[in-house]
Amino acid sequence: MAVRISRAPLATAVAEAGGIGIIAGSGMEPEEMADEVRRARSQTDGVVGVNVMVAVRKFKDIVQAALREGADLVIAGAGFSRDVFKWCRDADVPMVPIVGSVRVANLSERFGASAVVVEGFEAGGHLGTDRPLKDLLPEIVEAVDIPVIAAGGICTGADIYEILGMGADGVQMGSRFAATVESSASDAFKQMYVDATEEDVILIKSPVGLPGRALRSPFTERLAAGDYPRIESCIACLRECGKDYCIIDKLVRAQEGDVERGLVFAGNSVTRVHDIPTVAELIERLCEEWRQASERSCA
Repeated sequence: MAVRISRAPLATAVAEAGGIGIIAGSGMEPEEMADEVRRARSQTDGVVGVNVMVAVRKFKDIVQAALREGADLVIAGAGFSRDVFKWCRDADVPMVPIVGSVRVANLSERFGASAVVVEGFEAGGHLGTDRPLKDLLPEIVEAVDIPVIAAGGICTGADIYEILGMGADGVQMGSRFAATVESSASDAFKQMYVDATEEDVILIKSPVGLPGRALRSPFTERLAAGDYPRIESCIACLRECGKDYCIIDKLVRAQEGDVERGLVFAGNSVTRVHDIPTVAELIERLCEEWRQASERSCA
């Protein structure tokens, strides 16, 4: 939920409701990340972490800004950084990489990861694997001795019950929380989630070099036709970029409300998002759905 979808208001609300609130830092400047962490820290005593793509050029500066302001954990994906383990170790902060294979999970454990997030092909945004979560999860649970957090396609309390039953120690949810009152996404962005059908969920080519899962729009139709919009001003935000188009610009446009010329990332669970609750309402619902799934299992 990067590029200003999950900021301090959403992370704070999740932390206050008993979850782990995450500020998505990709697309931010270090000073902006510091401000978001500071805002969240001033509003909750709960757990607040950050998620930053290794692929961004200012990865080190953004992570270290978050650590200085008291982030409780760091999540990193879209690449692998050995250095971030040392930065987190020096700050006595857990480092939690996003992994898509047993090999990377084992490597992460050797470097000192406190946990790993196993993200399946069902996830939104940039995808690091073509394998479904339920295929990957048992393999990685078996392969490592640290906690395993499952991500990708999880939308309901019943989903959570099923995934925890497969051995996960927790879940990470993005798309369902992007469509909440406290999310910093525009109203138009959130409404696209509510209205999405299976035909609307597509894969796009990203200049990052990874496929991305998004919602169909006039902009994605241009991409499909090979009609890439000219880059007006390159800010060199990524370490490596194919420069077919500026993905940061398109993600920002959607976040601000221009969903026709912008890019709306979403996981495949978006088709089961039908409303825009507050975070507190959503977490209460997830807990009730979990209880109902547990009762059905025991019946």
